[in-house]
Amino acid sequence: MAHHFEIYKDKVGEHRVRFIRNGETVFSTTDSYSSKAGAKKAIEDFRKQAPTASVTDLTL
Repeated sequence: MAHHFEIYKDKVGEHRVRFIRNGETVFSTTDSYSSKAGAKKAIEDFRKQAPTASVTDLTL
């Protein structure tokens, strides 16, 4: 997997998004989202910049 988004929960249980490229974190969101839907909306906004990136949900 060359690049993908990850949705994860931080220490206080808020959802966050990070973008991984070639195994390295390129960026993590500075904002947290109370719902997974908010994190997914952020990904859709980011995806405009990386339309072929996949999503990995680490909250499951």
